[in-house]
Amino acid sequence: MLRRIFGIETEYGLAAMGARGQRVLMPEEAARYLFRPLIAQGGSSNVFLRNGSRLYLDVGSHPEYATAECDNLVQLITHERAGSELFVDMMREAHDLMDAEGVEAGLHMFKNNTDSAGNSYGCHENYLLARNAGFAALASALIPFLVTRQITTGAGKIVSTDDGPRFTFSQRAEHLWDGLSNATTRSRPIINTRDEPHADAEKYRRLHVISGDTSMAEPTTFLKVGSADLLLRLLEANVKLPDYTMTNVPRSIREISLDLSGRHPIPLRSGTTTTALQVQRDYLAACRAYLEANPDQRLSTDAAVLDLWQRALDAVETGDISGICTEIDWAIKLRLIRQYQEKAGLALDDPKILRLDLAYHDIDPQHSVFAALEGRGQIVRLSDPAAVELAKTQAPETTRATLRGRFIAAAQDLGRHITVDWMHLKVNDGLGKTVQLRDPFETVNPRVEVLIEKLATAL
Repeated sequence: MLRRIFGIETEYGLAAMGARGQRVLMPEEAARYLFRPLIAQGGSSNVFLRNGSRLYLDVGSHPEYATAECDNLVQLITHERAGSELFVDMMREAHDLMDAEGVEAGLHMFKNNTDSAGNSYGCHENYLLARNAGFAALASALIPFLVTRQITTGAGKIVSTDDGPRFTFSQRAEHLWDGLSNATTRSRPIINTRDEPHADAEKYRRLHVISGDTSMAEPTTFLKVGSADLLLRLLEANVKLPDYTMTNVPRSIREISLDLSGRHPIPLRSGTTTTALQVQRDYLAACRAYLEANPDQRLSTDAAVLDLWQRALDAVETGDISGICTEIDWAIKLRLIRQYQEKAGLALDDPKILRLDLAYHDIDPQHSVFAALEGRGQIVRLSDPAAVELAKTQAPETTRATLRGRFIAAAQDLGRHITVDWMHLKVNDGLGKTVQLRDPFETVNPRVEVLIEKLATAL
């Protein structure tokens, strides 16, 4: 599938802290302040927005943003960033409410995957597949890639081990327990197999990857999604790849995360062993060879994906992260921590270092280490700020999200009560009309136009 629908669902950590860093409100109390204006407007903490996205409060009081359907990487990165900026706007409103009620606390939202209590929350990637793609075989073939890609796209984290504190590639690795499963929290797998295509089920299926780290740096998201899309194209074209079926997926993903050399032996069912570096290099070589042999399957972003993929692997193999320390999250964070350690003479598990690790993921520009680095040009930005601002209120125009966005905007402007999900548009107050959007690539639909017209004429 050369033109593919993508989506990213991002859960955020939320905390209300006092001036001395103490917790002032429980997460559910903080969430009530964050979502109060949204509930006042729409009567729910689970809403679809004018930009076609879904914003809601997930289990555990985690705010979550699911991007509208996107069909290219830059568009996806733009709309994913718009979600973070919308949450920053919501925090500003929440602070005003808290000030008015005498609550002396500041809200902080963290775009990461773990909290201080050891809980994990996710970043889920969605890829549209053809129904006849052979989901089970394709998903199984992807597992070795997804287990090992943390060495290129992990968010980085300091963890405690029996041997002392360690900097690891991944925040999510220690919370995964299976390769394929329909569970999401009880026994987190690499790929969730629940069949919810949110589209015509006879034509499409959705690949739901729940194992990846949440990315702060846009180039990391670019590589994370871009490399997965490339490999999907190979699998859909029935390109034969090396058999890297692992004997123990949960154990392998943890051990890979702990080894910054990328060379930890991974036992395979064949009786041999491999390494994360070898797996990723073989997949990279296969993708490059496929594009050279099939230039008609090449996208404009592929060359940049292959280049960053190559540089990330070279950095792991040589230990020299200078070539990726403005683009890949774990390398950016590792450089930052090493600089701070050298300057202040601190151990890796010093509270100041641990706070720095967390502050990297704070999305509020007033507190964010990431925002400060990006503002100084020390982190590469791919999205255009003007396009991000537009994406906060306008849906992608190249997918069905544009139909959903226009319907929502019209209903809100007219004060009409509607119900919306990924596939359905319904007017609740008297008309009783529902339009189903089964084609995620659809951008023109006469039935939607009629529905929008009736919103106004039925007043």
